[in-house]
Amino acid sequence: MKKYFKVFPILMLSVVLVLSACGNSSGEANYPDENVELIAPATPGGGWDATARALQNVLDEEGFVEQNINVENQPGGGGEVGWQYLSDQNSHSLSVNSSLILTNNLLGQSDLTYEDFTPIATLATEWISTAVPSDSDIEDGIDMLDRLKEDPKSLTIAVGPALGNNDHLSFVRVADEYGVDVSELEFMIYESGGDVLTALMGGHADVATMSISESLEQHQSGDIEILATTADEPIEGAEDIPTWQELGVDFTFPHWRGIMGPPDMTEEEVAYWDETFSQMVETEAWQTVLENNGWQDYYMNSEESREFLEEQNQMYEDLVETAGLTD
Repeated sequence: MKKYFKVFPILMLSVVLVLSACGNSSGEANYPDENVELIAPATPGGGWDATARALQNVLDEEGFVEQNINVENQPGGGGEVGWQYLSDQNSHSLSVNSSLILTNNLLGQSDLTYEDFTPIATLATEWISTAVPSDSDIEDGIDMLDRLKEDPKSLTIAVGPALGNNDHLSFVRVADEYGVDVSELEFMIYESGGDVLTALMGGHADVATMSISESLEQHQSGDIEILATTADEPIEGAEDIPTWQELGVDFTFPHWRGIMGPPDMTEEEVAYWDETFSQMVETEAWQTVLENNGWQDYYMNSEESREFLEEQNQMYEDLVETAGLTD
């Protein structure tokens, strides 16, 4: 009997340790074990908000995540407010991102970089168009570039809402690729894509650069003419619009959106989202989201997204310098 009582505490301690280890493993395996927050770093109605709410709907309707998923709008500073907020959250908060997570830092507007977060996925892209008024005498994209190469100030180019965004930098890149002196280009800055479109249709600008979703309807109605897009292949339903590659300029430029998490997420937590998003992007519901928004599939998992962000950051660093936006 005495021997039994000596052994019993050791047995009990072993049981406690085993149960504790199992509990830790179960906690990791049960991630997420609280509500999931999807941060849209902008006001309702924009691209980031649309992305967050589309993810919320598809993940919920398809039953990929058992916990509640809530969209939290954190507008301000071109994403800065939302991303500062994310940096202080735990792994149950994720945020929509885009190239602004790179350019905000490169332009000196934020101390945050993509390296301050955990890449989760790259999900979709839309492409950028270059357009002219319907009565323009510019024949095509190459004619436009030839004119700018001969005289960079010969055409006014509408862009919004500021220099340094994708609409602006994509135009700078294709012009630079063609040999135009981009430091001399005449950009006219408007508050929004809608204002850019209005200026173009009103004849207040010779050329405009904007997302294809902002210009396609007016192109199809004959109000403007899209000269080219930054897409890597003809856009479905708009095959009449050439890509820059088809015009002979070796150039593509995605306007991508993805998802990232706070710093220091575990490998297991990242693996959970890799599995979840890789399945989600294959669903009919997600394909419908892409079609309804004029987006194209651009899925990359966490590791691929990390490499993509590194490549994009280097590209944008070079491009910002080329555009003359650095001190």
